Amino acid sequence: MSGFAPDQAGAEVRVSPNFGPRRDGKRADAIILHYTGMETGEAAEAWLSNPASEVSAHYLVHEDGRIVQMVREADRAWHAGAGSWHGETDMNSRSVGIEIVNPGHFLGYPEFPDRQIEAVIELCRGISLRHGVAPERVLAHSDIAPARKVDPGEKFPWDRLAAAGIGHFVGPAPLREGEALARGSQGEGVEKLQSMLEFYGYGVDISGIFDEATWQVVTAFQRHFRPAWVDGVVDPSTVETLQALLAKLVNKPA
Repeated sequence: MSGFAPDQAGAEVRVSPNFGPRRDGKRADAIILHYTGMETGEAAEAWLSNPASEVSAHYLVHEDGRIVQMVREADRAWHAGAGSWHGETDMNSRSVGIEIVNPGHFLGYPEFPDRQIEAVIELCRGISLRHGVAPERVLAHSDIAPARKVDPGEKFPWDRLAAAGIGHFVGPAPLREGEALARGSQGEGVEKLQSMLEFYGYGVDISGIFDEATWQVVTAFQRHFRPAWVDGVVDPSTVETLQALLAKLVNKPA
């Protein structure tokens, strides 16, 4: 494929060879947000279009707000990798992937510029309209792969996206002291926690044992929904925020 007309008006096109057809008749009904984790946007753009990398994304959003489309939305980009959401393990076939230029946790992890976030909002709005993406299916890479990924991380302004009508979000419950669950905890409280996280979409076994995998999921949840304190410990703020999200999900108008 030598080129294509962009799905998002105003986007530049730089074709990546790293894509294929969506599998088994699956369609895109989710958006997955990543950060690039590289020193520059130019380096990330080159890597995502290099056949040797075997990775890609549908879109790359630079710090100045420029949007580059690299794979058509109709096609399956290679951005999500191993992971799951609501039991679906081929999230590449079910999603549109957006890489957001940011060096990430291991290279200083700066704030995301306003122009960049404004562009992400407009891009997500366009994708959501084209594919009927439900708010609760605008996800972080860390949501679907909590054992492997931390992006786009706790500095990503999910609240700003929500204020613009993008994503599923509630104001995080205030931090306060109280009973907590942590690695090594067992029993009914852990089983209830795991059940709530699984109902929301996270890939977690309902075992009643707060194991390493549960800690990873809780940490991912906090990065997205309670970013003020990310430690994997289930304190009252974490529980109340999760309950509020579930209530908003269940009680949303038809």
